[in-house]
Amino acid sequence: MSEEFLPFSRPSISRDAIDEVVACLESGWITTGPRVAQFTENLKEYLGAPYVLPLTSATAGLHLALLAMDLQPGDEVITTPLTFAATLNVIVLSGAKPVLIDIDPLTFNMDLNQLEEAITERTRVIMPVHFAGLPVDLDVLYHIANAHGLRVLEDAAHAIGTEYKDKRIGSFGDTQVFSFHPNKNITTGEGGCIATRDPELARHIGLLRFHGMDREAWNRFGKTGNQDYEIVMPGFKYNMMDIQAALGLHQLKELEAFINRRAELAHRYHEALADWPQWTLPSRPAFSHRHAWHLYTPLLNEHAANCTRDEFMQKMKEKNIGTGLHYRAVHLYPYYRDQFGFAQGDFPYAENACERIVSLPLFPSMTDAEHDRVLDVMYSVFH
Repeated sequence: MSEEFLPFSRPSISRDAIDEVVACLESGWITTGPRVAQFTENLKEYLGAPYVLPLTSATAGLHLALLAMDLQPGDEVITTPLTFAATLNVIVLSGAKPVLIDIDPLTFNMDLNQLEEAITERTRVIMPVHFAGLPVDLDVLYHIANAHGLRVLEDAAHAIGTEYKDKRIGSFGDTQVFSFHPNKNITTGEGGCIATRDPELARHIGLLRFHGMDREAWNRFGKTGNQDYEIVMPGFKYNMMDIQAALGLHQLKELEAFINRRAELAHRYHEALADWPQWTLPSRPAFSHRHAWHLYTPLLNEHAANCTRDEFMQKMKEKNIGTGLHYRAVHLYPYYRDQFGFAQGDFPYAENACERIVSLPLFPSMTDAEHDRVLDVMYSVFH
């Protein structure tokens, strides 16, 4: 095939961002420094959060947030099986036990009708995932959490720019964690951040992210810096670099345009595929919201398609179109089966989705012609 391979995702990096990275490298200050400080302030303004802490990844953010919530062995964290393994991994690494509830088969977010039944005397945290950039019904979730005195840690890795009832995710509630991985809506190469309204939680995370140092340390080698500090607890090395923030400063400026283009492309898919029997298309809830469209994830109807999801993805690849798989059901990975006794059939809606879900190509620089090409190749796979 003469046409080049079209990936399912591609970051949009502007010339200004590239120039900022070069300027950062030429400045001699490439680790945590003035650009991270500026990126932090810009994120606070965009998210509407009083405390924002940039980090090496969203995984680091989830890990530190759970540690700062002081979980004890045997404590439970409720989340969803339709997520990347990092969501469960950090629960285990924080010393807690993951408790899962099935998804809503229409939205792919956790089914809040099952939430209260899953709460026990050991439950400490509810960790919803805003799947693909679609918000969980947070009024319902926080009502339940508050009634039981539980913390909420929103896995918002897909959801920077998402809005719930005209409020931006990150501007309200307990604590949120965002991802800046290259396939997310903005990127810093790798990276992420925590947003919270809890000053004590922010202070604790600030200590944990950089060796347990008791003061801002990035300028300690400069002329006005002070190299004296204390270690007040054992901490990690989860600090973001200025090289990463150099990208993020410009990515954040473009985020609204990125989301608008993603929404256009998602609408294009929705219109084009509405009458294709091979697909069950993503559904959206009735409550007011803004979808960030990190992913466009229809379910393949294998009988109508005359192929399995994996066969479909392979045929698309052979025709130079990339697709994504988000995700395999986490509870069926060997570690979680063996350690926590999860089994096939425990969460049937999640398992059904995970066997049929496909992420179609979707990224801001994708042209209408490339979008048409994806649809044409899909048609050729089915006919």
